[in-house]
Amino acid sequence: MLSTLVTVFFLHVAAMMTPGANVLLISQLAASDRSRSAAFAALGVTTGAAIWATCAVLGINAIFKAFPWLHLVLQIAGGLYLLYVASRLWRSGGVALNGGASHVSGRAAFRLGFLTNITNPKSALFFGSVFAASFPVAPAPLLQVAAVTMIVLNSLCRHSLLAYLFSRNRVRLAYSLASRGFNRVASIAVGTLGVGLLAASVREARS
Repeated sequence: MLSTLVTVFFLHVAAMMTPGANVLLISQLAASDRSRSAAFAALGVTTGAAIWATCAVLGINAIFKAFPWLHLVLQIAGGLYLLYVASRLWRSGGVALNGGASHVSGRAAFRLGFLTNITNPKSALFFGSVFAASFPVAPAPLLQVAAVTMIVLNSLCRHSLLAYLFSRNRVRLAYSLASRGFNRVASIAVGTLGVGLLAASVREARS
């Protein structure tokens, strides 16, 4: 059991080191003087991770294999959502995630974090492949609960730390001096992720 949890832990940590839409969302909120909103977004991302990890433990890969259209629909939805976020970022000189308003409520930030993670089928595929490769054929319930709990704690610590670091005064000052450029870079990065998901959907539909 311990060796399985250690394997899952390191694979998850390695995956979180790769910048993606979750990181961009939280860092952008925190650096734009919205540390509270960034913390709620981190909770939303963590909730999404908890759901995906639970689904993976319960066999989400088998569901996707039985109903490939479900994966395709989710992938298209994720791509379109990321393009929507990218367009909001591009058009804004400041934070574009709440219509340019000066305040992003905790509920709205949580929803943004949750949707950003839950609409990304790569999360499902990652957790599904990790658990399929690491878990025994018939894992004990204790192992399943422990693995999901570890994933939740990993995600919460990582994204909460990110929100804290990007809310520091030096980072905020740098952001305030180059917020438009930062938003444009974030927009391109998020848009690239969205286009990548849609392109993958097209390839899967043709195959």
